[in-house]
Amino acid sequence: MSTQSALLKVMSDAARKAARGLNRDFGELSELQVSRKAPADFVSAADIKAEQTLFEALEKARPGYSFLGEERGLVEGTDKTHTWIVDPLDGTTNFLHAIPHFAINIALEREGAVVAAVTYNPVTNELFWAEKGKGCFVNDKRLRVAGRKHLDESVLGTGIPFLGHGQHARFLKELHQISQRVAGVRRFGAASLDLAYVAAGRLDGFWERDLKPWDMAAGVLMITEAGGKVTNADGGDDIMGSGSICAANLELHPLLIEKLKAAA
Repeated sequence: MSTQSALLKVMSDAARKAARGLNRDFGELSELQVSRKAPADFVSAADIKAEQTLFEALEKARPGYSFLGEERGLVEGTDKTHTWIVDPLDGTTNFLHAIPHFAINIALEREGAVVAAVTYNPVTNELFWAEKGKGCFVNDKRLRVAGRKHLDESVLGTGIPFLGHGQHARFLKELHQISQRVAGVRRFGAASLDLAYVAAGRLDGFWERDLKPWDMAAGVLMITEAGGKVTNADGGDDIMGSGSICAANLELHPLLIEKLKAAA
């Protein structure tokens, strides 16, 4: 059993506080089947409300830190060395459809490097967390990436481009290269949880393009701390700037990058 640092406790407490509102809203959404407009508006309100809760809790605990959130963008603080990177509700479409697979994400960037991360699924009450140099955990359990060494044994996660979003043709080429060589490909609809699942060894790897920093920041640290390797989808080091990610254990990662390059 591991004890969280004061920093991780601040982040975890903020996530759980925001989760209370999401859990209430999620229960109501499952009953709303009359019109599309009302649930869509409701989900937007849930996003904004959760981010406001996170902003207030983190600002109170660490005054002056900058804040980069999906809803409000960048709020510069007086402390230029620290930035919270926050997605208050990753998996909004799942949330809207009462699918219990979504997460609150909080990462702390210090002088350009992510040093602490939390990904919390309020429905399952699974809190994934990591701190640089101290390992990765889900609740009180230490995590390691899966140990499989061959693609034909592996189950991978990905994201599929949807209406008005992403490069559909490129994705289909990548899927063609990879799907015929692996045991399975899964698309769960919340990149942050997919990355946490790689850290937990539930998925052997993950790739996706057209992501934002708040989708990836927490997962990058978690997978690294769980013994995995993370690059952008082209094999480079610039993950946040590229908006793409490829993650797996040390044996599978180069094999996955090879297939992604073959699809280019």
